[in-house]
Amino acid sequence: MRTKETNLVTTSPKTLQNRKTYKTIFSIVLLFLFMIFGTLPVSAHCDSYDGPTIKDAIKALETNNVNLVLKWITPEQEKEIIPLFNKTYSLKKGDKEVYAIVEKHFFETLVRLHRVTEGAPFTGLKPAETTKMIVQLSDKALESNNIDDFLVKLNTHIGKVIKDKYDKVVALEKVKNDSPEKGREYVEAYVDYTHTIEAIHDIAEQGGGHSAHKH
Repeated sequence: MRTKETNLVTTSPKTLQNRKTYKTIFSIVLLFLFMIFGTLPVSAHCDSYDGPTIKDAIKALETNNVNLVLKWITPEQEKEIIPLFNKTYSLKKGDKEVYAIVEKHFFETLVRLHRVTEGAPFTGLKPAETTKMIVQLSDKALESNNIDDFLVKLNTHIGKVIKDKYDKVVALEKVKNDSPEKGREYVEAYVDYTHTIEAIHDIAEQGGGHSAHKH
């Protein structure tokens, strides 16, 4: 009588270590993203011409589809955006200078209303390439459907930031009692280092939502 062989799939120690490393990287990434997008102010993103809000606005005007931008505002704000969109689109084939002015006003209004939903001030549209590189890379990861390369770059960046703060504290600790000035330098570096770690810890426990998001 023949018996079926049972194939036992074993996981090598190297594979387990790789998985552990990947999970560690991913956890750090999540913490850092919560930190930069949750409680700390960051440079313009939705305000900039290479940000997703204006990209959607440009596509909406190209295709005459206002629905593409409604995701960025509340239902109550639609009564301001939809008529403005229709007016802007109606001028698309007219005088180029007039259209440019109206188009910019449409972009500004859309971004301003979106910022209102986040409880953030609108300080004007920003040129392309003014968004922090790490945010640009996060968008490119979505566009290319490839998170792995982004995680490596982000983990390297996070590690460098924290290590630099740590090294500064260690160096100043050796001279912190030499003078009040050196002592104050140490305290400033120590507070910066510990508050960074504390912020990451607090966000990990409390989480971060759209109401706290300021981009």
